[in-house]
Amino acid sequence: MARPTVTHRCTDCGGTTPRWVGRCPECGAWNSLVEEAVRPGGTGRRPADPPGAASAPVPLGTVDAEGGRPRPTGVGEVDRVLAGGLLPGSVTLIYGEPGVGKSTLLLQVLSSVAALGCVVLLVSAEEAAAQVRARAERLGPLPAGLLVSATADVDTVEEAVRGLGPDLVVVDSVQTVADRQASGPPGSLSQVRAVMDRLVRLAKDPAPGHPAPAMVLVGHVTKEGAIAGPRALEHLVDTVLSFEGDRHHALRLLRAVKHRFGPTGEVGLFEMGETGLKDVADPGLLLLGDRRHEVPGSAVTPVLQGRRPLLVEIQALACVGAPGGPRRTALGVDARRLATVVAVLEARVGVELGAVELFASAAGGIRSTEPAADLALALAVASAAAGVALPRDLVSFGEVGLAGEVRQVAGAERRLSEAGRLGFSRALVPAATPDVPGGAVAVRVRTVGEAVAAALRLAREEKTAPAGTIPPWSTAAARP
Repeated sequence: MARPTVTHRCTDCGGTTPRWVGRCPECGAWNSLVEEAVRPGGTGRRPADPPGAASAPVPLGTVDAEGGRPRPTGVGEVDRVLAGGLLPGSVTLIYGEPGVGKSTLLLQVLSSVAALGCVVLLVSAEEAAAQVRARAERLGPLPAGLLVSATADVDTVEEAVRGLGPDLVVVDSVQTVADRQASGPPGSLSQVRAVMDRLVRLAKDPAPGHPAPAMVLVGHVTKEGAIAGPRALEHLVDTVLSFEGDRHHALRLLRAVKHRFGPTGEVGLFEMGETGLKDVADPGLLLLGDRRHEVPGSAVTPVLQGRRPLLVEIQALACVGAPGGPRRTALGVDARRLATVVAVLEARVGVELGAVELFASAAGGIRSTEPAADLALALAVASAAAGVALPRDLVSFGEVGLAGEVRQVAGAERRLSEAGRLGFSRALVPAATPDVPGGAVAVRVRTVGEAVAAALRLAREEKTAPAGTIPPWSTAAARP
């Protein structure tokens, strides 16, 4: 038997080179080449379509449009992210950190689709069938159309799908499924590529007489939070979904990173409970229900998740610095943006923060990293430093520039409308922001200094600051 040859494949772009080099010659990534065995005579490419499998060219206007319409899953927030549901013949890759709830979410999707009268198949490559049933029973009744196959062999998966003709197939997870004809252990580069290639073809080329199944694949993540395996896997699928959340918080976010059949960036919100995940149609109570508005250092900002505005509380805490230099700690907010805001407050506004330890966070498990949250972060820090609580009915948004200016951001109308709907009557916004009927009243500012002075003035007028709370190591007010 001829011995296989060895090549090296890039985990970022999929390019190959006959020998190992430090930098990929295709994409320039460093230390991304992994050894891979290739059988003699193999090309490493997909096999050609069998004769007659490819359709003859036809006018685009004569193509049946029904095949391009998504089918609802019955889970409202999933359908929101997928612009209506799963498309037959589509391949979706979902990834997230261990324990965030990917398997729970997909079990609920499978149960919901099965309850609509469809046949669905769960390929469990990591758990036994009894373990899957024990977990599924906690989520509700088990539909008759929900089938499970506890296997890690891609040949068995292909045989089951072609024999049953299910409407939806979930593979949990793709890194643990193996192809006996490919080299390497399960999860290796060669195995993942071979398994993905066969599963994608299984969705695109169904058995005669069976519908094209919607295929959902669960992917592992690296310690940096990216999809494990070569980047080429993202190009093989139609949709990439990110399932995010802190296991210590109840809130979970489903985000469309890539979607060939609809807009990307749309977000679905879920609340994790004892009986599984529940849709969060109105997250205002969940995110702001425990807010203590009378405490200095609390500011509210409307952030956009896709096209959806969410009101998030930005918190800041200022205290006397410890020996060795003050700390700057950020949780749920970008540490670099916090450093920039602090520098602008010191250099452009006159807030003395050099010897102050600062802690900033986005409450509720939401990551607030868009530039529109800069102004609220600045107000929270200034409020904490001055010991003055901001008005409870005030929101703010705007990007902070290094010159101290407050810049326009996208989606101002949606932000003001959502703030008004949740009872916030005033909003500190960039100068060019338009008025929105029924939304919060826009209080326009040109600089961070104007915003800080206006916010602290409004707070003092309403007498929301407790007496004697201004610490001696901070400025009592900012220069306009």
